[in-house]
Amino acid sequence: MHFFVIILAVVLLADISWILAARRLARAVPGRGAWISLNVLFAGSQLAGLLLLIVGRGMHADWDHHLPRFAISAVLIWHLLGVPLMLVAGLACLGWALGRFIAGRRSAAGTGGPVGGAALSRRHFLGMTALGAPTLFTVGLSGVAQAQLDSFRVRRLVLPVPGLPPDLDGLTIAHVSDMHLGRLTTAPVLRRMVGTVNDLRADLVLQTGDLINDELSALPEGLALAGAMQGRYGNCLIEGNHDLIENRTVFEARARESSVPFLLNEARTLSIRGCPVQLLGLRWDSSGVEDRDAVIAGSVRKVTALREPGAFPILMAHHPHAFDAAAAAGIPLTLSGHTHGGQLMLGDGVGAGPLFYRYWSGLYRRGSSQLVVSNGVGNWFPLRINAPAEIVHLTLRTAG
Repeated sequence: MHFFVIILAVVLLADISWILAARRLARAVPGRGAWISLNVLFAGSQLAGLLLLIVGRGMHADWDHHLPRFAISAVLIWHLLGVPLMLVAGLACLGWALGRFIAGRRSAAGTGGPVGGAALSRRHFLGMTALGAPTLFTVGLSGVAQAQLDSFRVRRLVLPVPGLPPDLDGLTIAHVSDMHLGRLTTAPVLRRMVGTVNDLRADLVLQTGDLINDELSALPEGLALAGAMQGRYGNCLIEGNHDLIENRTVFEARARESSVPFLLNEARTLSIRGCPVQLLGLRWDSSGVEDRDAVIAGSVRKVTALREPGAFPILMAHHPHAFDAAAAAGIPLTLSGHTHGGQLMLGDGVGAGPLFYRYWSGLYRRGSSQLVVSNGVGNWFPLRINAPAEIVHLTLRTAG
């Protein structure tokens, strides 16, 4: 909670700082009044939007539901992406300006010459660019985000699995993660997603958490959507961190009452083609944030202790770092989400994914164990770069 308050204070300070900086930058720009008005309007609308989201969330109100998704996207993109970039750019500009000042002092001491008109023109250009960049950046990326919010792909993977019983050769799994039903991912697109999952006619539908974005008011529809997905032999659900934001106890109680089997550090064994398949569902543990990996590993050890001899195990874990402990325990297949494919990726190994996670998208192997991390089908943040929303369709094959 203290961390959240600090982040909020920094963001609000950044908004106010931008208004003050814009006024200063506008002094050197022709038509300064219009530029100041534009930036006051931009920063003011961003502040108002942020406060509306925060206060509405704190009061469990639905004010944000009346905001267009474009407006919500703009608020999130500016404060979670634009503000950090602005702070970095501001520090870089301060360093550059300091270097120019020192160089200019030395040059003036040597020549005694005045600053020329070219320098003033350059200053005007830089000032106008700085003043217009935040608005163009935010509006432009928000427009890109709108084109992405209702789109998803089906990623198909064929996995040779060591130790897969011959009777399970060709077993298919629809892996669905991070639906985030809420302000950005709405029920209509998720209904389309359910139709796509059912058209796959998979043997299993396995859902690895973050059914809702944060509000329990979305849970009845979320559980209905989760239950509408059809697997030939079963459909199973675990929880993610976003599911627990408003009230963990209520979420877990309602999920248990639904038609979808809900696993909290529990196991469920299904008979598929006469062969036992054991689903191991990991509970999200919000304690021990300082050593998240150790907490996850402890949970994996608890749930793998439930393994049945002779059953083929599949671990469902929202956080992909569970793979380390799962591989150590000899679990052949782990399914995860949480990372959104890295969300903002400049390349295969460059971006937010490898910055925060050891595993962030696709297939990973360690010995005879494999991990599949889904990019997720929904969105809590509106913009994706090289990390498209997806349903993952797996076909398991007996390794030769």
